Amino acid sequence: MKDFRALIIGNDINAYYLARCYHELTGKKADLIGLIVPGVKPYAYTRYTKILNIKYVENLWDEKVFLNALNEYYLEHKKEKILLVSSNETYGEFIAKNQDKLKKKFYFNYPSVDLQNTLVNKEKFYKAYENSIIDLPKTIYYDCNKDDKIDKDIMFPVIVKPANVILFKHITFKGKKKIYRLNSMEELNEVINNFKVGGYNDTLIIQEYIPGDDSKLFDAVVYADKDSKVKLVSFAQIGLQEHAPSMIGNAAVIINGYSEYPGVTEQINKIKDFIESINYQGFAEFDMKYDERDGKFKVMEINARQGRCSYYITPCGFNLIEILARDLIFNDSIEYQVVEKQQLEVFVPKCIVKKYIVNEKYKEKVLELWKSRVNPLDYKKDNGILRKLLLLKIKLNYIKAYKENIWDWN
Repeated sequence: MKDFRALIIGNDINAYYLARCYHELTGKKADLIGLIVPGVKPYAYTRYTKILNIKYVENLWDEKVFLNALNEYYLEHKKEKILLVSSNETYGEFIAKNQDKLKKKFYFNYPSVDLQNTLVNKEKFYKAYENSIIDLPKTIYYDCNKDDKIDKDIMFPVIVKPANVILFKHITFKGKKKIYRLNSMEELNEVINNFKVGGYNDTLIIQEYIPGDDSKLFDAVVYADKDSKVKLVSFAQIGLQEHAPSMIGNAAVIINGYSEYPGVTEQINKIKDFIESINYQGFAEFDMKYDERDGKFKVMEINARQGRCSYYITPCGFNLIEILARDLIFNDSIEYQVVEKQQLEVFVPKCIVKKYIVNEKYKEKVLELWKSRVNPLDYKKDNGILRKLLLLKIKLNYIKAYKENIWDWN
């Protein structure tokens, strides 16, 4: 199982924990190709680490540059088996678009680019699957390139987010957030104008707000093998999401194998059946919110990759890198399993847990599991002094972010 290299594309949290998975499995460093912008420091998450060999490349968002970087890497290691894993949608799309060229050099598992587009672009996602087995929130669409007003009546509050997350990732504008919760038409018009002025010329998703605090949010990690058969599904209740404007929507506290609400088995079966019905391949992450009004888990989005918080399945006994290697490189037979172990994953210090989780029952469960918690960034075998200082800085930044950005979900 140690006889392969892991090449990770990207340098975010997702990239770091994938390297950690590889190191936990093999004891060896993973290789990473990441974006560097002149005059700007790379993401802190993969800095000061002993478990990565890192090469930074300018303009890696450019498809030709991306392919050239992969080809250069391949020529250096072509006598070895190379597992290729992306940490974000852009690189995953590049891999899918060029899979005929790349599959002769690398082992990877991604859905077709057409299928990815129906998931990554939120307008296409909600329209493509509104009559499928999964439950979706009520949604309307606003085209920033064509529309100048909203014709339909809207019941506030609403959730607003960009349909085109790849375009959104590459632009900057006043008050930019991943997700907006808005309470009036005046607020909605202001946000729409900010998107337009900032250069966003695609569709905005305007959605009914499903009531409830962060503990109504759920996460599922799914793996479908190279034959599009689901081999693994996790199901985790989130208790707190990040509050910094650019990070809203990311889980900060999450417990796998735990739910205060009924219908988990039925939802897991829906997820499995849905993924297989669309002939999906590779990892996917489902973001959901439980709607007490009708007792359904509403799917907010599906990421065509492992998610930012998906590391938690590894301490549950399902190492993400090992799953890929067994399926793609070693052709092992993998039996379908539900990840049932209760596992707490946290990104934030205990003081934030105590202060900002509003669901007292969930908070008690977090504190009960605290000693067995995992933080994807905090790896005992990667504990140099500079890395320790970096993690301390990240914790202090979390305290500042929660203090300055209160999000009222009720």
